[in-house]
Amino acid sequence: MFDHRHLISLEKFPKKDIQQIIDTAFNFKEVLERPIKKVPSLQGKTIVNLFFENSTRTRISFELAQKRLSADTVNFSASTSSLKKGESFKDTAQNIEAMKIDAVVMRHPSPGAPYQLKKFINAQIINAGDGTHEHPTQAILDMMSIQEKFGKIKDLNIAIIGDIYHSRVARSNIYGLVTMGANVTLCGPPNLVPKEISELGVNVNYNIDEVIEWADAVNILRIQRERMGIGLIPSSREYRRLFGVTYERMSRRDKELVIMHPGPMNRGVEIDSEVADSEQAIILEQVLNGVASRMSILYLLLGAKEEDGDEN
Repeated sequence: MFDHRHLISLEKFPKKDIQQIIDTAFNFKEVLERPIKKVPSLQGKTIVNLFFENSTRTRISFELAQKRLSADTVNFSASTSSLKKGESFKDTAQNIEAMKIDAVVMRHPSPGAPYQLKKFINAQIINAGDGTHEHPTQAILDMMSIQEKFGKIKDLNIAIIGDIYHSRVARSNIYGLVTMGANVTLCGPPNLVPKEISELGVNVNYNIDEVIEWADAVNILRIQRERMGIGLIPSSREYRRLFGVTYERMSRRDKELVIMHPGPMNRGVEIDSEVADSEQAIILEQVLNGVASRMSILYLLLGAKEEDGDEN
C-alpha cells in the first residue's frame, strides 16, 4: 500500500515507501526493454507538466514516463503563458485545474512552490525541482541506479561532490540515502557547503582525494553559476584543480569507483570527459532509470490504488 497523495519532498519519507518506488521502477524498466514500451496503467488520466524553469532531461523523462503509462500529457511553459501578461501563479494553476486534470508535475525556481500550489488546487502534485530546495524524483533515480549497480544501498559509502549549497539534488539525495542506510560524505568548497548540513546525518570532508579513496560511488554536482548571482569560486580552472573528479585523480585509485552525475555536465570543470565517458560511469543508466522511476512514481500515486480497488 502506497499511502501518499503527493511527492514533494523526501524529508521524513518512509524507508519502505522509497524501496517500493525503487522496486516498482525495476518492473517498469523491464517494460522499457520491450519492443512495445507501453502499458495502459494510467489510461484516462491527464497530467500537466508545469515548468516555470528550463529543463531538458527531467521534462522529457516525465513526458516519456507519462506516455509509456498511456496518460494524456499537457506541457506548460511559463515563457509562453499568460504569466507574461501579469496573470498570477494562483490564477494560472486554478485555470489549468478547471480543465479537469488529475496531476501536476511542477518545476519552479522558488523553494517551497509545490507547497504553495497545494493551497490552490486539488490535483496531485509531483515536485520536479523547486529552486534550491529539493528534487525528489532525481534522488529516487539515483538510488535506483546505486541499487542496480551494487545490489543494495545500505552501508555503502556515497560521496556527493560539488556545489552542495545551491543543489536541490544534494538535499533530496541526503534525505533518501540516509533513510536507506548509506554512509554519506559531502565534499566541495567550504563556502558552498552549508555549515549546518552535518545535522542531517552526513559527514563533510574538504579533501577530495580522501573522499574518492573512501567512496564506493560519487555523485558529482555542477557549479550552479545561474543561482550564485556573483561568482563564489575564483575560476573554473581553480575549481577543477581543487575539487574536480579528474582523470589524474581517478588513475591514482586502486579499486573501482562508480561515477554518477545528474546533469547537465560541465566537462573539464567538475568532471573530465575521460571520467564521464569511462566504464565506471553510470550516467546514461541514470537517464534511463529516470524514465522507469518516474513511471513508478506516477503509477503508485495515480494508478495503483485504483487497480487495488478493482481487485477487491
